[in-house]
Amino acid sequence: MSESAMYLRPNIQVEPLMDQWYAWPHLIPPATAARNLTDRHLKIMQSYISSPQLHVSAVRNPKMLGGPFVDHEVEKVGEIESLLSETVRNRSDLIELSNAISSLDGMIQTQARGLSLCELYERIPDILKGYVELSYDLNDHPNFRFIEPLLYKSKFYSKTTQSLMLSELTGDDRPFVLSTPRLESERSVHLKMSFDDDAVDYLFSLKRTPRPFGEIAERCRVAESSRLLFQSFFTPAKPPEYKCYDGEGLRWRYFGHACILVETGGVSLLFDPVLSYTYESGISRYTYNDLPDVLDYVLITHNHQDHVLLETLLQIRHKTRCVVVPKNGGGALQDPSLKLSLENIGFRNVLELGELQSIDIPKGTITGIPFFGEHADLDIRSKMAYLLNVRSNALLFAADSCNISPPLYTHIRDIFGDARSLFVGMECDGAPLSWLYGPLLTRHIERAKDQSRRLNGSNFNEAIAIVRALGCREVFVYAMGQEPWLRHIMSIKYSPESNPIVQSKKLLSECKEMGLLAEMLFGEREMYLD
Repeated sequence: MSESAMYLRPNIQVEPLMDQWYAWPHLIPPATAARNLTDRHLKIMQSYISSPQLHVSAVRNPKMLGGPFVDHEVEKVGEIESLLSETVRNRSDLIELSNAISSLDGMIQTQARGLSLCELYERIPDILKGYVELSYDLNDHPNFRFIEPLLYKSKFYSKTTQSLMLSELTGDDRPFVLSTPRLESERSVHLKMSFDDDAVDYLFSLKRTPRPFGEIAERCRVAESSRLLFQSFFTPAKPPEYKCYDGEGLRWRYFGHACILVETGGVSLLFDPVLSYTYESGISRYTYNDLPDVLDYVLITHNHQDHVLLETLLQIRHKTRCVVVPKNGGGALQDPSLKLSLENIGFRNVLELGELQSIDIPKGTITGIPFFGEHADLDIRSKMAYLLNVRSNALLFAADSCNISPPLYTHIRDIFGDARSLFVGMECDGAPLSWLYGPLLTRHIERAKDQSRRLNGSNFNEAIAIVRALGCREVFVYAMGQEPWLRHIMSIKYSPESNPIVQSKKLLSECKEMGLLAEMLFGEREMYLD
């Protein structure tokens, strides 16, 4: 008798891992991966091994959300010790690379004094020679850039450390991704496959296209000892059919955080994909089941872990025709190429879009709009808002843009006219520079500087200035990580008194007094435009 065809169950979470750490954008490029390995992962694991109870207590303290604390009980010390030893042994190349980056930065800061840099090339650490170019800015400040494509072809980029961990998800609570390595358990199946493996696309296509379990297990190379648990992740039950929007206008659906699906004229566009799985919950939400079978464009606004969620991107890769990313400057340690990262993990059609460049779609265009702020004043180009202009409707997806220079939007209106709808985040009390970019800093940063330079979005004054400059009729504020299925990525929990919520409510109130439609998004939302 032939096996019945099986679907991947909609509540099976699949976490992409690098060295058993949750894979986020800075763990793909070799240079940023090296710095995060030495100055985040190794330090956190060493701290936990030294004082496991301190970590347990900190994780339970709401004031410590997002801190460098391992979310495992004290009895996991042995497993963390083993992971630490294995990482040091197997990742010596990356450790050496990280040390070389630190040495290079120290060398040029002390020895590059405005004279020719030619003689300094001999002083570059040996393992970096040929991989970096030295330069000055116009004020004689020295810097260096990586030849990123070469690094991906070197020993420093290893796909053997990549894997997927599958487990059943029944609630929203998950350990914070930047501080907690994932450990194997009797409730998880660990698939040792690289992210660019064709089996990854095969696995996620099973959400819609069923296959016999024997074929699935063989294709995914599941160990015999894990097959019984792996089989429980599949079901013969067919998922609900998806009904595409086929109207004459436009439909958009909010999936949580900054994730919005737009369908118009037979074209589907998904902005900043961060999706929830399907399981019993008190919060109504759209999930993977609510995506069309084909995504014509997936658009990413900037290279932060809550907007480039590899866990979601890998699951929709098989149905994505084109990924649109911001064009970056090329080679800066703090600003790795999103295009190169995605291509090296298996995405085959990645398009870089520059500021004010456009993509033509049926009945309209997608245009890249400058994105200011939210990056702690670092020189980062991998950030872009998107203006979707279709069927006489203009929608600006501004993500976490901080309106620190209001004339920008006056210039945008002069060129493109009014924007009907504004979608914007207002996380105006962002984390300090070191929270995300600390491992990339090779020198100590003073606390005053660190606290001053923050990952801030717009506050009320900055956001209302965008609304007025663009003549918006509708204003939608993102939930900013308040949906509980985002907490393992964002580690943010606001109260009604939190400044971002106060500022958001003030914006909504002002917009309503102006006669505008204004809402704070949460969970799910659907809207049709003529």
